Amino acid sequence: MSLTLPGAPLSGRPAGVFNGDVTAPPHLLYFEPTPKRIRVKFGGETIADSTGAHLLFETGLLPVYYLPVADVRMDLLRPTDHATHCPVKGRASYWTVSAGGRTAENAVWGYPDPIAPWLKGFVAFSWDAMDAWYEEDEQVFGHPHDPYSRIDVLRGSRRVRVSVGGTVLAESERPMVLFETGLPVRYYLPREDVRLDLLQPSETVTWCAYKGRARYWAYGGEDVAWTYEEPLHDAERVRDLVCFFNERVDLEIDGEPQRRPASRWS
Repeated sequence: MSLTLPGAPLSGRPAGVFNGDVTAPPHLLYFEPTPKRIRVKFGGETIADSTGAHLLFETGLLPVYYLPVADVRMDLLRPTDHATHCPVKGRASYWTVSAGGRTAENAVWGYPDPIAPWLKGFVAFSWDAMDAWYEEDEQVFGHPHDPYSRIDVLRGSRRVRVSVGGTVLAESERPMVLFETGLPVRYYLPREDVRLDLLQPSETVTWCAYKGRARYWAYGGEDVAWTYEEPLHDAERVRDLVCFFNERVDLEIDGEPQRRPASRWS
C-alpha cells in the first residue's frame, strides 16, 4: 500500500524505487507487511509482540515499525493530550508507557483518522525510548532492518589518501570498500596505515542496524573517523579497520581528488 503527495498512488514498489520513465514524487509513503515476529521490551515487560507488523517507508526517513493495536499491551499505555500533525499521515495521538516502575512519556503514537487509511489500527513506538527491539529472537539496534538496503564489503587495492588542511591522516593500498544502499562509498583502512597519533579518541558512540556499535576519533575538534570493534555479521570484514567521513576530509583515490558528498554527516 502506498501514497504519494501530490499525484496518484504508486503500488507494489518501495519508497524511492521507480522505473526510469516515472518521476519520483516529492513525498511517498509505502506500507509493507513484514513476515518477521517483532517484539518490543520496556521496563522488564514485553509491551508488544506481533507477527502482523508493517514497515512504513517515508521519503527522507528511516523505516518505522507499525504494530497492530491488538498485539500491544494497551493496559500499560496511557493516552495523553499531546498531538502532532503530519501533512502526509494526519493528526497523531500519543500514549505514555509505564512498566517496571519506569515511564516513557509520549513514546507511542497512532493515527485515529489517518489520511492514509491503512494506518488506522496501528501504533508506532519511539525506537530510542524502548529498552530493546527483537526481530524473531535477534536483538536489533538503531532502527528496523530495511529489506531494500544491503551492504557489500569488497577487498580493494586502490590507493586511498586522507588529509585535512594538507595534513595526511591516512594512506593505504589495502582498503576494504563498503557499499551500502543510499550512502556514500566508504573506505575502511588498516590501523597501521592511519596516523592515529594525530587523532583524538572521541566520546561519540553510535549504533548501526547492520554494522553494530561504532566508536570515533576526532581531528581539530570534529569527529572524522570511526571503527567497529565488535561488528555485526554484515560488517565482519571491516572489524577494527578505520573509516573516515568522506564529507569531512579530503579524500584521494589513485591520486584523483574526490568531491565531498552531501549527506546528513556533511
